[in-house]
Amino acid sequence: MTTTRTPAEPSPAEPEPGPTEPAVGPPGPAAGTAAGPADTRRGGHPGDEGEAQRPAAAPVQPARPSTSGLPQLTRILGAVVAPTTLLTALLFYFGWSRAYWFYIYFGVNSTLLDLTTRDYVQVSLDALFVPMTVVALAGLLVLWGHATLRVHLTAGSEPRLLRVGIPAIAAVGAVLATAGLWSVFDPWRLDDYLAIPPLCLALGVVLLVYAGHLWRLLTTANAPAGRAAAPAWVAVAEWAVVFVLVGLSLFWAATDYSAAVGRSRAQQAVAELPREPNAVVYSERSLSLHAPGVRETRCQDPEAAYRYRYDGLKLVLQSGGQYLFLPEGWTPGNGVAVLMPRSDSLRLEFTRAAAGPPQRPSC
Repeated sequence: MTTTRTPAEPSPAEPEPGPTEPAVGPPGPAAGTAAGPADTRRGGHPGDEGEAQRPAAAPVQPARPSTSGLPQLTRILGAVVAPTTLLTALLFYFGWSRAYWFYIYFGVNSTLLDLTTRDYVQVSLDALFVPMTVVALAGLLVLWGHATLRVHLTAGSEPRLLRVGIPAIAAVGAVLATAGLWSVFDPWRLDDYLAIPPLCLALGVVLLVYAGHLWRLLTTANAPAGRAAAPAWVAVAEWAVVFVLVGLSLFWAATDYSAAVGRSRAQQAVAELPREPNAVVYSERSLSLHAPGVRETRCQDPEAAYRYRYDGLKLVLQSGGQYLFLPEGWTPGNGVAVLMPRSDSLRLEFTRAAAGPPQRPSC
């Protein structure tokens, strides 16, 4: 017997939902979401919508050794000291060193000559030309060699050679740096050679730092992904120490070289002294010059403005209102330097060296 139910009678098994209760069941197209190509591509699996919208994770690259320390240090130094001021100070110092050792060879302290900043800067080029050329060429060769080695290292070739070469570079650098530091505290036979101790110190420090850089580059290439790099301040501090050590070493080497240039230029000036123009000094009063090769002649004319004449002199410098003369036959053993103030009581005459001194000097 079949029981019929009218639509107005509610079913006892299915209670009618109230106005505040949400309908239970999966949302369909009637809920306001239309099925599109994305739903078809996902195939209707639960959870696929969130996976499709999540961006793909970028591949993690291995940490590379920090090389930003040098640019940061350069910016710091540029903010503290202007490059033009630093360059001018260096040129002035090396010019002063060259001038000091040039005139001290003749027994004259350069501070008595009142040389100007322009004089020091001009002579500094003579003292820095060779060092700057050598450093520039060496730096260029190092950059070329490093670029070639970096290509092989990045390509992963010759790892065994690098593992042997890096300790060798570090060992050579340690030996050179030790030799240079030894000369700082205790002079020894290495100091007999020009600028060798400071160059050993500078080259040793550079080799040690370069060996460490290659080792970090080699180990980083084989390091697991995601390894944290060193803090930036570590690279800045490392480059600062390297800059101080190498800079002071090169400063030391340039100072030694400028002193050697000053002495060598003085010796060259003595060798060329006979070919310099002859200087004749006339004076109102006797100058009492007693130097080898210098002749004093007294004028017999009572109306002469300059009563005394001095031959056998060579003019070396005129600066700060003073004349620096050397006798024609000046030698380090018996030569003297003559410093005269520039005044109206003196008169100078010059003749070519080829003409020779007059046989009978007269006023």
